[in-house]
Amino acid sequence: MPSSVWGRGVALCALFLAGCETVPPQQQLKNTSRTFNSVVVDAGHGGRDSGAYRRSGPPEKTVTLDVATRLSRKLRDSQLKVVMTRTNDVFIPLDTRVDIENATPNSIFVSIHFNDSRRRGVKGFETYYHSPYAADLAQNIQSRLCSLKGAVNRGVHTADFRVVRKALYPAVLVECGYLSNRSEGREARNGEYRELLAEKIAQAIVEQRYGVGAYHAPAPAVVSQESQPPPPPQQQQKRKPVLAPPGEGPGLAPPTLSGH
Repeated sequence: MPSSVWGRGVALCALFLAGCETVPPQQQLKNTSRTFNSVVVDAGHGGRDSGAYRRSGPPEKTVTLDVATRLSRKLRDSQLKVVMTRTNDVFIPLDTRVDIENATPNSIFVSIHFNDSRRRGVKGFETYYHSPYAADLAQNIQSRLCSLKGAVNRGVHTADFRVVRKALYPAVLVECGYLSNRSEGREARNGEYRELLAEKIAQAIVEQRYGVGAYHAPAPAVVSQESQPPPPPQQQQKRKPVLAPPGEGPGLAPPTLSGH
């Protein structure tokens, strides 16, 4: 092959690979970890994607939406702007969630999930991030959650989940316990416990922005029909979980963490 043709071929391949890049270059990342005035709250899964599901409790998509709704209310009460990626049981593609977070200026992104494992004994909180600018936020959220009585700290980790990998602003993904664990699955069915989860995450976010001691818990809101605890298991439609593979939207933790 002539050298000129070879050179053009190499150049075209380079352009193609550049177009396929899915991770924002380092210079494009925005460090709003201490200056943000908006929070994009993402309730994991939804619609046809149930997330983790066990017969003893509601599907993941139901409890993530409930925690996300409670969290959003607390953040608004703390004078932060909030954008929710979903407010009801609808399917939102991962790339659409990314578009929402990247289109919200001066923001951070917090994705709410619950975990699953084939080993019933596995339990605890985990928080994930990708951008170095999100490390402190992830650690603060993890620390607040682990202050709950009986909490198990499974650590803060970097991850390639799409919603944190493609984020321009600091983004974290929070695993609020294992639905596959009997005790944590039972707690997830309790509205008061989900309120505590939202409270701890809200406290971490507000203190991340304004400093330790800045968060003041609002008075309990009147429980609406939308925030009532999920119906008993026998009233729910029994369906198999739709779990995306690790790195493309969590349901199961990465094998090195979950023991799969």
